[in-house]
Amino acid sequence: MSTFISSATVITMDPVTGSTPITASIRIDDGVIVAIGTDLVPGAGDTVIDGTDRLVAPGLVNAHTHSWETLFKGRYDNLPLELWMLFSYPILGNSHVSPDLVRLRTQLFAAESLKAGVTTVIDDVLENPTQDFDQLDAVFEVYGEVGIRANISGHIINKPFVDTLPFVADLLDESVLAEVRGADIPTTDDYLAFSREAFTRYHGAHGGRLRYMVAPSGPQRCTDDLLVGATQLALENDAECHIHVLETQVQRVTGQEFYGKTLPAHLAEIGALSPNTTFAHGIWVSDDDIALMADAQVSVSHNPISNMKLGSGLAPWRKYQDAGVNLGLGSDGASSSDTPRMLEVLKAAALLHKVGDSDFELWPTVDEVLRAGTIGGARSGVLHETTGSLEVGKRADLVVYNLDTLAFTPRNKLDLQLVYSENGSSIDYVMVDGKIVVDHGELTTIDERAIIAEFASRRTELQSWQDDLEKLNRVFVPGFTEMYHRCTGAASLAGV
Repeated sequence: MSTFISSATVITMDPVTGSTPITASIRIDDGVIVAIGTDLVPGAGDTVIDGTDRLVAPGLVNAHTHSWETLFKGRYDNLPLELWMLFSYPILGNSHVSPDLVRLRTQLFAAESLKAGVTTVIDDVLENPTQDFDQLDAVFEVYGEVGIRANISGHIINKPFVDTLPFVADLLDESVLAEVRGADIPTTDDYLAFSREAFTRYHGAHGGRLRYMVAPSGPQRCTDDLLVGATQLALENDAECHIHVLETQVQRVTGQEFYGKTLPAHLAEIGALSPNTTFAHGIWVSDDDIALMADAQVSVSHNPISNMKLGSGLAPWRKYQDAGVNLGLGSDGASSSDTPRMLEVLKAAALLHKVGDSDFELWPTVDEVLRAGTIGGARSGVLHETTGSLEVGKRADLVVYNLDTLAFTPRNKLDLQLVYSENGSSIDYVMVDGKIVVDHGELTTIDERAIIAEFASRRTELQSWQDDLEKLNRVFVPGFTEMYHRCTGAASLAGV
């Protein structure tokens, strides 16, 4: 099947024109961009999209997200990460989610992502208490059906959660500690075996559109042998190793308390860094950490909306840029940011780092933000040879925006308007692998209304389940609150 987009305004994000709009036509054959130029003409049998008054840009890449949290969207506020996790990722209680509900929540998450121009998601899927293949099957099946591109994890925590944070063991009742520590926890061998089987089952599914990735939750939440083994397994399979690092002040203190050094320094010391490694967040890093990350070619997914909502802190955008650290942009989960709409993330990233720094020459540029939201995110997911820019030989993952809309009127600098003015309402088409998956606001592969109706029919059941989990896990709140205050006080006194 061939598609021809005629004489459009195009932002390629390629090494030549980057974010500068050009006028060009695009030919797509069998899902691949085969030509971009000004002298192209449609062939017989081509499906032609008139590019007049249209902007074509790469689909957005969500470099860090958690579809699990779709069930908790809009439920929590004014909680720092460590307290928020008690309810969105409860420690106690049978929170095992059925494959049927995994399928439903993934459908909703994928639908909202696609309609907002997101063509690739790096979905760090975590299941409580542990993930099984029936649950993982459901995620891959949905993403295959709806037509989005995705890296999908096996997320793993292989330490009792009360032993992944400083001080809490001294602040909780012995009975609570015993219950948490007595739970079944996967071993390193368990997880690596599971992941090897997952690579065999899923990696490269749906014509390469879906890939498995390893995701050790964080250095403090996993044993060293698992961190090293996951890193090597990712390299063996040309896949991403996705890990949360230095998201909060608590984690900054954790590194010193547990290892006597920063978490990136610990990962480097044990051999758990590689060009396939992505740090989610990377806020509380030192200058030495940044140099170490640049040397190891580690990527960072910057998640500005989630970081603001949870009060986690401000990532060092300019220092990362100056050091040559590859940056992607992520929404984080649908509960810590309450939306997977990446255009909001781009705007937040462009604005946030202007606050508190009077040197305007160091503020983020629109080109940097667009790079992070497209090719930078693709690089973080080991997908940069496939997607993230509009180039001959890459898959046709793109968005067609109507310029005859309020967001682009009057027409000034279209790259700036894409970041600062557009909210997704101008989208005519979203295309993944050359297939139109959104056509003038309507999903072509999945029934949005049926998804919403099913959620409505299960509202009472889901709310009751969540209410019960909250009651059960409030036992941790006093101890975790005290731990949080100790860590933030220590970090403040240390001048972090």
